[in-house]
Amino acid sequence: MKIKESIIESIETKKRILDNPVLIEIIENVATACTEAFCNGNKVLFCGNGGSAADAQHLAAEFSGRFYFDRAPLPSEALHVNTSFLTAVANDYSFDEVYSRMVRGIGNQGDVLIGISTSGNSGNIIKAIETAEELGMITVGLTGETGGKMRGLCDYLINVPSTDTPRIQESHIMIGHIICDIVESSLFSSDKN
Repeated sequence: MKIKESIIESIETKKRILDNPVLIEIIENVATACTEAFCNGNKVLFCGNGGSAADAQHLAAEFSGRFYFDRAPLPSEALHVNTSFLTAVANDYSFDEVYSRMVRGIGNQGDVLIGISTSGNSGNIIKAIETAEELGMITVGLTGETGGKMRGLCDYLINVPSTDTPRIQESHIMIGHIICDIVESSLFSSDKN
């Protein structure tokens, strides 16, 4: 039955993450980097395309809104939410420039950029990461198994051990939620009710 097969595949992908101590350590390091960025007055920016753009917006909202409990908002944004900017830059320059141009405009040394691409090969995400590196930002890639072209470009690469796009995306949102939980608990544990 297709329903059960899909659930089993999702569980198996997550078990491979659970059984990979290197990935677990990288996830923890990314949570620490985000926590330190917020403590230092910096922000966390997200970018992605399609379903990964939806994940970027979802995770930015977890930081800037709330996750488990009421607390101060954390400065975080998904870079695609300004459609006038996005369409103007895509029209006047190219779609590969939309995120790098926004990073150059609002990114600062010490900020974190989290680029989400299941293949690791999205040109606009790669350019954004390269620009963020130039600015002294901390770069994080959420990808699939191979890491694609993003492998070697990011300070931290979380490459989900799968080549199946839906299973990768399901794991990306789980990992993002774990990071949000760790950051929120680290920064606001005394406020938790």
